[in-house]
Parts: sequence; structure tokens; C-alpha cells
Amino acid sequence: MKQASWPPAETAADATLNHLLSEFHNPAMEQAFLRHHLRLSQRQLRMTFYFCAFFFLAFVLSDVAWLGYSGLTLMLFCARIGVVTCALFGLLAIRLRPNSVALTRAVATLVELAGTAVFLLIVAFRPSEFAGHAISMTIVIMVLYVYVPNRLLHAAAIALPATLVFVLMARHRQEIQALGLLTMGLLLLLANLLGYVTARRYQLLWREEFRTQTELKIQSLRDPLTGCFNRRHLHEQLMENEIMRAQRYRLSLAVIMCDLDHFKRVNDEYGHAAGDAVLQAFSRLLLAMTRENIDSVVRYGGEEFLLILPETGLDGATQLAERLRRRFEESTVRFEGHNLQATASFGVVTADFADGAQALRPEESSQYSLIAKADELLYAAKNGGRNQVRAQALS
Repeated sequence: MKQASWPPAETAADATLNHLLSEFHNPAMEQAFLRHHLRLSQRQLRMTFYFCAFFFLAFVLSDVAWLGYSGLTLMLFCARIGVVTCALFGLLAIRLRPNSVALTRAVATLVELAGTAVFLLIVAFRPSEFAGHAISMTIVIMVLYVYVPNRLLHAAAIALPATLVFVLMARHRQEIQALGLLTMGLLLLLANLLGYVTARRYQLLWREEFRTQTELKIQSLRDPLTGCFNRRHLHEQLMENEIMRAQRYRLSLAVIMCDLDHFKRVNDEYGHAAGDAVLQAFSRLLLAMTRENIDSVVRYGGEEFLLILPETGLDGATQLAERLRRRFEESTVRFEGHNLQATASFGVVTADFADGAQALRPEESSQYSLIAKADELLYAAKNGGRNQVRAQALS
């Protein structure tokens, strides 16, 4: 569709889920979900980093217990400090750019990589305690999958190779028997599977909830038959926002009211289903010929539609209305073997808030006055013979 709004106007078909990756197939829908949950993800990331940083540093005591006060202990301590520093700088970067989804995910991935790499380094220099390391490796796997908010694909891409490296390091220890090594490998594989399944479940639940909220939001903003904005959204938010924007930046604003001519005849002769087909065809034309992410099309009621055209003067709005009138007059709607044709009348009104223009009186620049004036011009077109455009600039 051609209208900019939140939520995105994806249909249920566009919001299908990739159940393997636990993401929306539609990239725009996935980005909308990530933006919607960005603050929650960042809070979760902070809590996880602080919690893990504390215990990551606390376990330096185990380094001292196993290695004593040595240069190797100092090296491992510096490595632990490096991971914590990486996490803190990552959180600072997120604080400086809190609206960046890409940065939040990059920080999560970078810290996961650094933490996992240092953990394996510790295992390499403390090889005599693989039973304890195996327990720690299981915890690391669960943290990667469940507790750090990141793509499931990224978590798996870190956890699985780390698990393989850990098993190879254990195999390098000659005193670990083959049966014990096999058991350890299977248990760590199970930890990966459980972590993946748990993370996948939560990721899918969050996206299902978001999809439901999005569909409900769309239903509250849009007309179900045509997909255009509804009258409630027009009066509660859309029109007032456009007027305020035009006033703030001293822009022009155009409003076009359009109405199908003799629409009752279509319903009476061919039935209401035929009338719905004509309305849908007309709304598709309006959406197709207006600017994407700029203009708004509203089903005002029955067979009436309202177009809101920001940064558009009288000439541009009148030319658009004429193009719409001609295109619709020349078009044919195919319905159950019948070729239906209809025409429409248009009322165009513009308000100029540009610097130097004569200021509009407050009552003229309100949303209700602009719509009422466009409606007045529409009925002038109706009374003048229909299938025509009447336009006027407020001054």
C-alpha cells in the first residue's frame, strides 16, 4: 500500500514466520519487531552483561586457586578484564545510539564472541579440571542461546563451534577415556539443542504476540474493505498531525474529497457485492496514484474518500484530481460477467502556510474547516453535473 504509518500495513501472509530461524520472512516486519522490542532487548542485554561480568571476574579466584599467583594468572585476569571492558564499551555505544538495532545486535555478538573465546582460553591453560569446565561450558551455551538477546542464528554460530573446540580440547587430554569423552560430547550437544529449542520458543512467542498486536492496530486504523485509513484515525491523529507539520515548517497542504457518482444505482442494479468491487477498484486507483509514504488516503464514509496531500499546492492537487477523474472514468470493473463503469466528483481545497503568505484565520486552518470546505466544493461539483473537479485555495 501507499501510506506511511505505524504499524506497517503487512497482511497476515506477509507476516509469516521462519520457524527455523524464528524470524519473520518479511524483512520490513522483522525490522518493525526489532524496533518495537529494542528498549526491552537493551535492558535485557545490560542485565545479562552486568550479571555475567560480575561472575566472570569473581572466578579469577579459581584461577588463583589452581595456578597460584603467577604470570599466567595475571594474563588470564587481564583477559577477563578485556571481556568486561568490551561489554562496558558496548553498553556505552548503545547508550550513545539507542535507536540502532544493528548496533545493539553487533554489541551482543561481539561480547558473546569475546566471552566465549576467553572462556576457551581459560580451559586451555587450566586443563586439569575438565569436569568443572564441562559444567561451565553448559552454562555458557545457555547464556548464548537464552539470556543474550541476539539472532538465534548468531547464537548457534558461536555456541556450536565453541562446543566443538571444547570437545577437541578434552580429547587432547589423554587421561579422558573415550566413553567419558563421548558422554561429555553428547551432553554438550544436548545443551545446545535445549538452548536452541528454548530460545526458539521464546522468539516465536514474542513474534506471534507482535504480529497479533500489529494486526489489531491495523484493524483499528484502516477500513477492512479498501485498506485505506478510516475516519476515526483521520480525526484522532492523521489530519491534525499534517496540519501541525504544515504550520511548523510553513508548507502547503491540500485536501481532496471525492465521491462516486450515482453509486446507489450500482448497488441497486448489481448488488452490494458489485458495489464493494467498485469501491475497491476506486481505492486501488487512489492508492496507486498518490505518493508512497507521503500522501494519505482515507475512506471517509460510504463511497466518499479523502486524500491528504502534504507539500502540495492548488495546481498540483487539481491536476491530480483531474488525472484520477479521467482514469476512473476510463476504467472498467469486471464483476461476475459484467463490465461496470462509474465516475467520481472531486472537491479540492488547499491551505498555504508558507512564509509571507497571508495568515489563515484559526477557524479556517482547523481540520474540520478544511474537510468541510472540500466537502462543499465536492457538492458544488455534484450540483454542477458530476464527474468534475472543483477547487479553491484558502487565503
